[in-house]
Amino acid sequence: MVDDNVMKRPQSEPDPPPQAATPVAVALEGDGRGRSAPRVTAKGRGAVAAQILEIAFDRGIKVRSDADLAEILGAVELDSEIPLDAFAAVAEILSYVYRAQARLDESATEP
Repeated sequence: MVDDNVMKRPQSEPDPPPQAATPVAVALEGDGRGRSAPRVTAKGRGAVAAQILEIAFDRGIKVRSDADLAEILGAVELDSEIPLDAFAAVAEILSYVYRAQARLDESATEP
């Protein structure tokens, strides 16, 4: 049974859509031999991040999306080595990049 005299819970306004996070991009460069930590060679937010990504894609550089790591690395000064706190995550990414590059090199030499 429904009582029409019962006050109904007021409908709340819908939550506003979440603000889109400002994209962050960080470019790293290593010596390729693992003798020193990778260095931050470019970093930026918004339009600068988009330019960094565009350059990477145009040059065939592998890109990996990791917002938390990008935030950590975005705090590193340009031309500085990455901090020890981020080293394990960066090592995993570099391993992925090197394996992907090796697969590309193998497929390029196959008939």
